[in-house]
Amino acid sequence: MQINMNERVALFIDGSNLYAAARALGFDIDYKCLLDVFQKDGRVIRAFYYTALMEDQEYSPIRPLVDWLDYNGYTMVTKPTKEFTDAAGRRKIKGNMDIELAIDVMEMAPYLDHIVIFSGDGDFRRLVEAVQRKGVRVSVVSTINSQPPMIADELRRQADNFIELSDIQSEIQRAGAPRKQPREDDYPDDGYMDDAIDYEDEPHLA
Repeated sequence: MQINMNERVALFIDGSNLYAAARALGFDIDYKCLLDVFQKDGRVIRAFYYTALMEDQEYSPIRPLVDWLDYNGYTMVTKPTKEFTDAAGRRKIKGNMDIELAIDVMEMAPYLDHIVIFSGDGDFRRLVEAVQRKGVRVSVVSTINSQPPMIADELRRQADNFIELSDIQSEIQRAGAPRKQPREDDYPDDGYMDDAIDYEDEPHLA
């Protein structure tokens, strides 16, 4: 993965975006295995996971995952979602975490040699360029092996290294999880993940 053992590394995981990419490839992620994979290749200083939460519900399907990650080596960054109705009258949950992720990347950059961003969102291209000017290498994790690709071309071009999610699937796939069939609504109109989150399909622990 082109990460050196002596590099100080931090992971920045856009939760809904990574989940959408994995679902497009038909598998669930084992987050313990994911952390192990990067810890064996470099000195992981922090692993941040970003997600929005529906606080007005008695039970959120993503809450067990959030709690597990919080106890098992991840730094959780969350905020409440906002609900809206789109032009077709469908209920949508808005939970954009881009600003929170970008701020943390900029604050951590002076203490890191290598930043790994788990997202295909083209909005992060300018962020990647900014930290590269500080002398930090940047890898992005997403997939081009879905139709359409889940990563924006401009982000892939800007990054120092692109890690294809399907190339590490065997190392990070949750054991015993049934293969999920990609669905038409897995793919937003812009070709990668947008702000709308379907919480009925958010990742959860078995």
